[in-house]
Amino acid sequence: MNEIPKLNLINSMKEYEHAKTLIPGAVAGIRRPYNFVEGEYPIYFDTGKGGRVTDIDGNEYIDYLCAYGPMIIGNRETEIDDAVIAQIQDKGFCFSLTQKYQNMLAKKLTEIIPCSEMSVFVCTGSDATTLSIRIARSYTNKKTILRCGYHGWHDWCVEVKGGIPEKLWEDVHEFEYNNIESLENSLKANKGDIAAVIITPFGHPLAMEMEEPKPGYLEKVKELAHQYGAVLIFDEIRTGFRVSMGGAQAYYGVTPDLAVFGKAMANGYPIGAVTGKAEIMKECEKNVFISSTFFPNSLSYVAALKTIEILERDNILGQIWEKGTYFNNKIAELIDKYNVGAHISGIPPMMFITFDKDEEKQYKNKRTDFYTQLIRRKVFLQPFHHGYICARHTQEDLDYTLKAIEESLLYIREKYYK
Repeated sequence: MNEIPKLNLINSMKEYEHAKTLIPGAVAGIRRPYNFVEGEYPIYFDTGKGGRVTDIDGNEYIDYLCAYGPMIIGNRETEIDDAVIAQIQDKGFCFSLTQKYQNMLAKKLTEIIPCSEMSVFVCTGSDATTLSIRIARSYTNKKTILRCGYHGWHDWCVEVKGGIPEKLWEDVHEFEYNNIESLENSLKANKGDIAAVIITPFGHPLAMEMEEPKPGYLEKVKELAHQYGAVLIFDEIRTGFRVSMGGAQAYYGVTPDLAVFGKAMANGYPIGAVTGKAEIMKECEKNVFISSTFFPNSLSYVAALKTIEILERDNILGQIWEKGTYFNNKIAELIDKYNVGAHISGIPPMMFITFDKDEEKQYKNKRTDFYTQLIRRKVFLQPFHHGYICARHTQEDLDYTLKAIEESLLYIREKYYK
């Protein structure tokens, strides 16, 4: 086997040990080392430019995690950053009253997102999903929520229940993606009290293969939600401004009542949005309370407007789909060639390489070895989370990564299939 040396991560590890004395767990949530390969992945980045990032030990990586999705164009995009800097220097951004940029962004959303008639802007995806649930409960005067997918870290939906009383999530029930019977059973069991059905329209379950909706699935979800008097919410935090400009709802041709967007909308600046039918959104006028010191801050609005302008002007999503189609097809060819139980799922803008489960649970060891080999070759992908293509990934980046994937698959074959 071609054993490639481990990276120099001395500064990352030193900083991590220091952080453990200051911050619980050193770093937050999914960025902790156990969500990668402990001892092999860096823990702290220093700089980023385009489709590459550099850690505090000076190792440069081709970055396919893209900050878990926000970097749709690339790091340090001059046009976007210049627009934000100009706002800071020429106008200011934190005031007692709102600047006009939220109106400009809301109007833009009505032009590109099918369900958008009115919008409310927040700072994060979790803010947006939680607000959408509050709006739906107010509009329907019902309390039960049927959910499918990851919807953030707030009390009603977070998977880890530490510190959360059961009463705060006991009216939230999960159903299985691409399984209409699962949804129907939940609807029947909670008939008469269903406020909303919230779903990620493209399936990206935690640490599992990604799934496109089966033909007719989303249409049936919408039909059933309305049949039972529920508001249909699409969680487009990951798919929005990446699958298409109008999100997965535009791509798959199914329009929900409400949708939540974030991540790629502002190319890294913190923003989330709830958008949808005016009749439902108007619950926010008096019945639903929304307030935050920072929700009206205009920097993220300015960044989002400039990001959307670039996405449309330069056909960024067309570029991403073209690159992703090439990339995914070549990965599939390599997986077929080496036949080590690997599998690629997803669509061109978002992909995930997993390993088929087996009774001996060798797939876990294969996964660790595969991603260890990739990171040592300076390819930054996450073992438990899908990757992304951004506009600034070059053909050279893609081809280098394909070579690294081939070498890593060869390593697995030589180690496990002697």
